[in-house]
Amino acid sequence: MSKWRSLGCLVLCVSAFMTTDAAFARAPMVGTQGPGFYRLMLGRFEVTALSDGTHPFPIDTVVEGVSKKEIAEDLRRDFLDAPVQGSINAFLVNTGAKLILIDSGAGVLYGACCGRMMANLRAAGYRPEDVDEILLTHLHKDHVGGVIVDGAMAFPNAVLRVNRTEADYWLDAANKPKAPAFLSTFFDAASASVAPYVAAGRFVPFSGDVELEPGIRAIATPGHTPGHTTYRIESGGKTMLAWGDVIHVASIQLRDPQASVEYDTDAPAARRSRRAALDLVAREGDLVAAAHIAFPGLGHVRKEGARYEWVPVNYEGDPGH
Repeated sequence: MSKWRSLGCLVLCVSAFMTTDAAFARAPMVGTQGPGFYRLMLGRFEVTALSDGTHPFPIDTVVEGVSKKEIAEDLRRDFLDAPVQGSINAFLVNTGAKLILIDSGAGVLYGACCGRMMANLRAAGYRPEDVDEILLTHLHKDHVGGVIVDGAMAFPNAVLRVNRTEADYWLDAANKPKAPAFLSTFFDAASASVAPYVAAGRFVPFSGDVELEPGIRAIATPGHTPGHTTYRIESGGKTMLAWGDVIHVASIQLRDPQASVEYDTDAPAARRSRRAALDLVAREGDLVAAAHIAFPGLGHVRKEGARYEWVPVNYEGDPGH
């Protein structure tokens, strides 16, 4: 009997140990997202959205033209709290002939939150050397900062392009003291980011509405900045507008397009550009690539009365197949 009693004790002890061990074997929290890229086909073009990260957007202090009560109601309707984490998105367009990057994220200029675009570009299967051309919607920090690494060209084979009006404004030191004080460092960042491309003869501004590559046209959408530009990408009967900072906070500005942000150089012009862009994509059904709508920032806009609604793209597990 003692043998069976001993065996029974052993079984009970092992069971107790396994139960206790299971209680302490739960997986630890990871605390990070997976690689931030998402890919779809636009006709014959392959479009890859790249996340540069998210940062807390101080809505209460930067959104203008709408009451704090309305802001709170809009955020609550979308299950959000201030400050909202704002996405910073860039977009790769592979035309088959060229690999074109639209905007580049903030690089190191926004701190630890961001500067992840390059890692996500690599995770998406590309190298910085593969990029042939960079098209910037404008020269704010969170769009131009990623073009350099340690003061050198982050994309050694790329030509950097931006609207000439935009370049003339931000790269002219005489404009700096005339601008609001909080934009002072934006002038410094633009000059430093563009400098190595200028030195290499790879900075090539363009003027007005112009076709830059087959299927890619620049469209002036001024207001947020003097030379703010939207890029119209068309292939195989499909159209996408990469509209930069037409919208900063979708929950607020889609419901009230009159709402602006203090970063707008010319708020009335920004509102006109926003309304025109929203009406266009709602009417035509064009795909939108948005720099600051929740990653991947790809979707459509529909109009409901005086307001607009964002419809994210339907997830595709294996685009193009």
